[in-house]
Amino acid sequence: MTGLRRYRRRLPAAALLLLAVPAAAAAGLPDLDHRIGRMLVVGFRGLEAGPDSAIAGIIRRHHIGGVILFDRDVPSGSATRNIRSPRQLRRLTRQLQAAAPYPLLIAVDQEGGRVTRLGPDHGFRAGPSAATLGRRPVAATREAAAAAARQLRAEGINWNLAPVVDLAVDPDNPAIARLDRSFGATPERVTARAAAVVRAHRRAGVRTALKHFPGQGSARGDTHRGVVDITASWRRRELVPYRSLIRQDLADSIMVGHLSHRGLDPDWPASLSPAVVDGLLRGELGFHGVVVSDDLQMGAIRRRYGLRTVIRQALAAGNDLLLFANNTVYQPDIAERAANVMHSLVTSGEVSEARINRSYRRIRHFSRGLGGGRR
Repeated sequence: MTGLRRYRRRLPAAALLLLAVPAAAAAGLPDLDHRIGRMLVVGFRGLEAGPDSAIAGIIRRHHIGGVILFDRDVPSGSATRNIRSPRQLRRLTRQLQAAAPYPLLIAVDQEGGRVTRLGPDHGFRAGPSAATLGRRPVAATREAAAAAARQLRAEGINWNLAPVVDLAVDPDNPAIARLDRSFGATPERVTARAAAVVRAHRRAGVRTALKHFPGQGSARGDTHRGVVDITASWRRRELVPYRSLIRQDLADSIMVGHLSHRGLDPDWPASLSPAVVDGLLRGELGFHGVVVSDDLQMGAIRRRYGLRTVIRQALAAGNDLLLFANNTVYQPDIAERAANVMHSLVTSGEVSEARINRSYRRIRHFSRGLGGGRR
């Protein structure tokens, strides 16, 4: 036993805690609550985010890393949630950034076609679906993506949860092919168009997210509703777009789906699986950037696991950003509840502070230059 270890054994618990503080301080990291908060992306209701708004208070108290915006509020059936017009949206995003002393991630799903949050009903330019672009030359994707990215940037949105790189291998897939969300059935067609989307967004200063890892194109169900098992239908060629885009340094972030594959992990869906995230995505494919979970309130997750289990396993898997979209169910206190669970997991020793620090550093690098402060 070293002298330091003998010394530690004689110290009371409070003094031992103080010994740990200089390490984080020396690394130039903010306090634990801030680092935990930056790992959360949440949805909210409201067209404004002034200083007295609920979402501004959540950002200030819990230091959340990002928000996700929607045009419609699904739980209530309302046609209005966060987006009414270009002028209103610009005001909202300015207010959101003003509430955070760090670059706040402001995300939408602006894929084009049916999955469009900034649409003609609210005064925005319509964009073609991925399926439509997949039938046209790559130049058409380049042009459409450039227009979409410029529009997002003009409205203060800095993270597009697109492009979909799922292969349309099953034309009856309810969540991908039947909604025209895939560029096509071949890895080459999908990769070429996804690369054009990423490059166009980068030129506009907007981050992207490839989705839904490890591939949802062969699924027979929709993870919004419940568990989707792809064990029998999934093929490794569905990884080809990810592998190629990672090698080309065209993967800003990657979203992991709630897809069950017993051959990859007999116990956990992909979004909660260390074998899939840390093993397959980071280990085999060599991705070292930000990993974001799909919405952790979807039926595939919410109906099977409690919040503590979900968060513990999402962290164990290797996710950096935990997404609570608040648009399958609405839980106004989800940011506070999630932050409290994460803090408890760290203080109990179930999750190491080093694990939190790895994600915090990735998020800080990913967010740099997107607006707001510097931390």
